[in-house]
Amino acid sequence: MVFLHGASGNALDLKLAFGKGFEQDYDLLFVDRPGLGHSRRALFADASPRRQAERISALLDELSINKAIVVGHSLGASTAAALGLLRPDVVTGLVFLAPATHPWPGGVNWYYSVAALPILGAVFCWTLTLPIGQLLVPKAISNVFKPDRAPDRYFDEIDLPLLFRPASFRANSVDIAYLKPQLAHQSQYYRLLEQPALIVTGDEDSVVWPSIHSEGLQRDLPNANLLVLKGAGHMPHHTHQTEITAAIKDFEISTSGRSFAHAD
Repeated sequence: MVFLHGASGNALDLKLAFGKGFEQDYDLLFVDRPGLGHSRRALFADASPRRQAERISALLDELSINKAIVVGHSLGASTAAALGLLRPDVVTGLVFLAPATHPWPGGVNWYYSVAALPILGAVFCWTLTLPIGQLLVPKAISNVFKPDRAPDRYFDEIDLPLLFRPASFRANSVDIAYLKPQLAHQSQYYRLLEQPALIVTGDEDSVVWPSIHSEGLQRDLPNANLLVLKGAGHMPHHTHQTEITAAIKDFEISTSGRSFAHAD
């Protein structure tokens, strides 16, 4: 199983949620998407889900991984979809957690737009990222987890300060600022994703709208099931960990043998 984290995070987020639940039965790869965590990137060239999928595809080849279920959370779900389109020979199944996969009405927070600017963005990130980050982190964590609470020591467990290094914050901002037009193009091809897919969303997710993204995937993918978790927000892999772990294990069994019918 290959795990791709969302925006403003790194590989430790999904490892914290799923490492212990799957490590006894599966080979696991937790990836820092390009520019996040401890990875590097070409700032603008590697901003699209497609380009990130190409980088991850090369990693899978380097590691001789020729069959994998790919699990993507939030923005990482768009990269998972791109990887499924790029490498249907390798990606045998797709799991989308609170996915951000379709264009949405409106824009993004102002500081992402500023940080993504070609020249001013660099100045902004090298001077204001840390103080703004320290100011916004408590509220931001609360918002992405609501209506639940974040796990104890979540900030430390996922090494969140990695995000506030200027280069990482800028890479994250470029990903977010450029995502909407990328998804407007990519979503036109989702009908070609013939792999079995599991879509998991919380009905109280206020970060990405389930009605646009999760229901959009169910509509567009030819072979997908949708699991809606009552009372869950944008981080269901932490707040509803047991349910999702069981659902992914059942999904893996279905992809390896039994037929997988589209859910109406």
